[in-house]
Amino acid sequence: MRRYVKLVSLLIAAVFLSVNGYARDTRTVKAASVLQGDADEAASAADETAPAADGAVSDADGADASKAQSFAVNFERVLDSYQPKKNHYNFFFTYKNVHAWWDAVALGIEEAQRQYLARGITVTYEYLAPKAASVFAQERFLRQGENGDYDVIGVDVADESISMILDELSDEGHKVMTFSSSDAAEGCKRIAYVGNTHNYEDGARITEALCEKLGYQGKIAVLIGTQGAPCHEERAQGARAVIAKYEDMKIVDVGYDQDSVDRAYKMTEKFLKRFDDLAGIVCCNMSNPVGAVRALTDMNRNDVVVVGMDHDQEALQYVRDGKIYCLGVQDCFSIGFDTIQVAVRIADGVQPGDLYPEKTEEDTTLIYQDEAGKMLEILYGEVR
Repeated sequence: MRRYVKLVSLLIAAVFLSVNGYARDTRTVKAASVLQGDADEAASAADETAPAADGAVSDADGADASKAQSFAVNFERVLDSYQPKKNHYNFFFTYKNVHAWWDAVALGIEEAQRQYLARGITVTYEYLAPKAASVFAQERFLRQGENGDYDVIGVDVADESISMILDELSDEGHKVMTFSSSDAAEGCKRIAYVGNTHNYEDGARITEALCEKLGYQGKIAVLIGTQGAPCHEERAQGARAVIAKYEDMKIVDVGYDQDSVDRAYKMTEKFLKRFDDLAGIVCCNMSNPVGAVRALTDMNRNDVVVVGMDHDQEALQYVRDGKIYCLGVQDCFSIGFDTIQVAVRIADGVQPGDLYPEKTEEDTTLIYQDEAGKMLEILYGEVR
């Protein structure tokens, strides 16, 4: 239970980092170490995670070996044997918008940070985002990173148009990577990406589950999320492709909720008023399944099948209670953990190849009713 309490406490703490319209999180590894444990724990971790003598990464000894899945989200990550070339790194990360999803990514970042400290390596970083997704806000943060003294600039792309700015930063000599939920446009000069490489497939998988549940017939609405966000748009494309396979199914409406539970609620109300016989809703981000089910509950529409994404506590409770059919849960912890490992290599001048791939792929697991209770216990310490 101690692990669960720590994780929930860190998530709660992250909520209070929102200042002046954006989340500002300047973290030193020493502070993270205090959060994670005392000096004895750090010393023990040093023994457990010390690099191999030759510093080589192999299939049996590298990142893949440390990623043995522990049911959807793997909290047992261990640094691989790569030996960093410096004893201090400073990174700049900016992401789409302030949200619990990226707080979960931050937990993985902090754990990698702590383990590097146990090896005598200090990692500091900025972790910034606007309260609402905005291309202009993301450009502003990137300009801030451009003018700072950072080993690597990392970005979760809010819109593919950001890729032009990343190319510009790269041409100026900055080391640039992408991470989290959305990569840059094809051909972008960013060095590497860590995160979800299969958003289209995730959208297709949750939609296929919906179709099976509905017997491959009925009218469907889609809540996409943030307009232009590659991950949301790709999931919606996957949903459209699946629905198009079945002649007795049709997408009758779509909406962009901009990662807002309230907007998702209002759009769901509109869906139901326009289509009284609506059979299902595909939700392409973490916020909109919550808004959708709240609206369905208030309108006494328990007959509409909902599928969605990610690990929101309320959404998982809805899965447990049978109000959401399934959720595609991404391993945000591993995304954060691997982002730091890859950023260290990039800072050291190591290009993608034998020591790490250009795209580090993280897992998505479909969670159904019989597994939701276990997820709530793992992520939130909620036992029922």
